[in-house]
Formats: sequence, structure tokens, C-alpha cells
Amino acid sequence: MIRPPPPYKALLFLVLLMLCTGCSGRYFHDAGPAPPSAPPYSLSQWPYSEYWTGIVFNGAKIGFSFVALSQSDNTVSDFVIESEAVFRIRFLMMDKKISLKSHDQVGADLTLKRFVYDYVLDESTLKLNGQVVDDRLEVEVITRGQTLRESFRLHQKLYPTSAVGLYPVLQGLGVGRTYSYSVYDGQTQTITLVNQEVLAYETSDLFEGAAFKVRTRLHGQEVLSWIDNQGRPVLEMSQGGLIISFLENKRTAQKYLTQAALNKDENLLNFSLIKADLGEYAPEQVMSLDVVISVPDSAFTLPNDERQQCVLRANSQYCRIRSAISANDSQEKNPQDHERFLVSSIVIPSNHEHIRKTAAEIASTARTPFEQVRLLIDWIDQNIQQEPVDVFSALDVLEGKKAECQGHSYLYTAFARSLGIPSRAVNGIVYSKFYQGFLYHTWSESHLGGQWVAVDPTFVQLPADATHIKFIEGESLSDLLPAAGPPDRQSSIANRCCK
Repeated sequence: MIRPPPPYKALLFLVLLMLCTGCSGRYFHDAGPAPPSAPPYSLSQWPYSEYWTGIVFNGAKIGFSFVALSQSDNTVSDFVIESEAVFRIRFLMMDKKISLKSHDQVGADLTLKRFVYDYVLDESTLKLNGQVVDDRLEVEVITRGQTLRESFRLHQKLYPTSAVGLYPVLQGLGVGRTYSYSVYDGQTQTITLVNQEVLAYETSDLFEGAAFKVRTRLHGQEVLSWIDNQGRPVLEMSQGGLIISFLENKRTAQKYLTQAALNKDENLLNFSLIKADLGEYAPEQVMSLDVVISVPDSAFTLPNDERQQCVLRANSQYCRIRSAISANDSQEKNPQDHERFLVSSIVIPSNHEHIRKTAAEIASTARTPFEQVRLLIDWIDQNIQQEPVDVFSALDVLEGKKAECQGHSYLYTAFARSLGIPSRAVNGIVYSKFYQGFLYHTWSESHLGGQWVAVDPTFVQLPADATHIKFIEGESLSDLLPAAGPPDRQSSIANRCCK
């Protein structure tokens, strides 16, 4: 029986959370003279207690979000923002479900005081507890029994990301007004700056009445929102209209979960596939590949190293990728900068006892780092099922015994770091002969023999073949943010390749 190739990571979690560019102007019209400033509301007299939205990705409804505002039971002057986002989508003939719940306690000015976040990604869970104490934010991150404590020094007021849609309304909406403030983002576990500007006062074929058009910039990405005079986001768009959210009632918003279970469309797979043809060559035989990738945003440049050499010309990346390089070609810029690729983290818990003990047992007969790596990827191939299951950390993979390519990369990288081999996760695209095109994928790189070597634990390749085109290095969501605007799906893949 011939089985399809192993599942590919489609950056599902990242795609659903990104805030990107706006949409075509032909559906929107000037509403005439805007109110000088929509009346600001205090949290104690907010115009609504909750709202629900439906979420559409690439033309298919995939989820809903919910936001509720109420007075705190513990402190009269404080308020609670409850929010939830649930996504369900089919990928590789399997249902994938993501649930993001947050409970933020804030002051009357929306400043953050304490929070509890619960995230569920397929079968994996992540919980964050935090509170502001004097001039510091103390955060506890818990997953698979491991706990990481982080402390952030605060230099200005801090807000939760759940307040981003409320802040302009609290300040008073008016065309030309701008807002800038810091938020703690639990999804990236970082403090980052939010910039907002009220661009216009418009009507639209897509919602009733008039609304203020607000542009929000977060993590270098953008989202456009239309907020009515009651402070409700009647419409939001990102990725040029690829992701749309709109007001719905509770019953309609939640109803999609049942409908999604019956939806047979592979809308995520169909969207992410970059069609190309390598002809008679099998991907694993490709040792050298020349590609041209069109990049709409010229600010996004692909990594450039000995293995992958890229040049930007007129919004296109011209790259030559080699499966392996000789010692003579290796000219590492910072040969001593490897300590950060040995650090343990929530995603790559290389100092966890289960990780260290398992890796040591697997590699016990190896005499060289290269032999250790070979034993590690062989063990993962034989012991970890290849299923499109998303995870938060390498421990999820080791204990659950199943994952897709990102999980395989996390586990391999944790194993390798625990053995003292500098390693990192990388994200990009790889060619699939089964789908006749390139798909998003995650693999690893390890420092072996004085150079960085591409290692693919999903495909059991050491070194990985030259169809592995790297976009981003790093394992955390914040590392992946630059990839939110990936190269155009109609990228020109020119293959003068296959040596």
C-alpha cells in the first residue's frame, strides 16, 4: 500500500492569529461629515455587555469569537474582560480545533492587573497566570507539568490584548485620532507596542449604518476595523480580506461548529499549496535548486547563509539552495554565537528530565555528534506517529507520541540541545511530489562539523534535500511573526535544479 507523504505544517496557529493588511476600497463609501468625536464611554456605562463575531478564512467560515465586559466581583473599581476565540478547520482529512480563552482583570482605564489564559491546540494545553506587581509583570507559563516563570520590567502602563478593541472607544473615536500603548500578548508571551489610527468615517455594503475605520498595528502587522457609534466592531479584515470577522448573534456564531464537522473542504491545504513541477526528480534526490519567489512585501527577505543564498531583485527573491556544503565553503559569520541555540524554553524544554534521559538513551552508542543526530531522527521516525496534530512544546510530542512536522522539529531540537548540539527550528516550504507543489513545513538545523546542517526529522533526512526553502528561524510564535505575510501563492518556482 502506498501512503501519502507525511503531513506538513501549514502554520495554522500563526495564520489564524495574524493581524495583517486591509481590503479593497470598492465596498466602502464616505459617510459624510463625521461626528467631531464619538462620545467616550466609561467602563461602568459601557454601551454593551458582550458581542459575538463569526470568522471566515479564505471564503469558508472557520470559527467565532466572544467578548464580554463586566464589573469585578472582588473590587468595585475593577472590571473583567472575558474573551474566547474558537476555530475549527479541516486539514489533511482531519478536524483541527483551536480554543483561546482569556480572563483579564483591568482597572477603570483598561490597564492590566491580573490575568488567566487557557489555550487548547488539538490535544495540547497551555495555561498562563500573571499579575502586575508594582513596576513588574510576573507571569507563570504551564504546559505538560512544566512551569516557566518570567518577569517583565514595566516602563509605562500595560494593557491586555483583549483591550485593543475597547481602547479607542474608551478614549473617544474621532477621525485623525491616534493611540499608542503597550500590551502583554499571551499568544507570543511578549510585551509589544500597539499603534492605532482612526482613518475615516464610512458606510459600507457589508454592514449597516456608519462606522469609524480604525487601523491597528501590532507585531508589525495590520488589521482594519470598522467600529460603530456603540463601540461594536461591525467588521474586521486582515490579509487583504482573506480573514474576515463580523457581528453575529450567539446562536448563529456557535452553530458553525456543527457545520464545520461536515465540511469536507481542505481550504487550508488548498490555500497554502504553491503549485510547481519538478518533473522526473524525486524531492529527496534534489541536491541543488534554483528558485525565484515573488515577495509582495520587499521588506521581507529570506535568510541568506552558505546553504541558501538569496538575492532580492524587484520584489522577487532569487535563491540557490544546496542540500549540503563542503567544509571549504563554510564561512560562518559568528562561529562562537551558539549558546542561545542550547537554551531550554517552554517550546524546547531541553533541560527537562524526560527529554534529557530519553535523548541520552537514544544516543548512547554514538561516537560523534553526527551519529547522535542520525540516531535521534531514526528514533523519532520509529516512535512518533505522523499525524496533523498541533502542539505547544516538545514534551507534548514525547508524551503524546504523535505530531506533525513542527512537533517533530520541536522534539528533535530539544533532544539535540540536551546533548550539547546547538540546534534550532526553521520554517519555510518544501516540495511534495504527492501534491505537486510546495507546502509550508518545519524542520531543524544543527551545528555539526563547523557548519549548520539542515535536519528533517519528519522525512528522516540528514542533510535535508534542497527543496527545503527556509523563510524563518526560531521556534516561538514571536519568531514566526515575519512570516505572516508569506511569499505570494503564485510564486514563480523556477527549477534549474536537481543535481
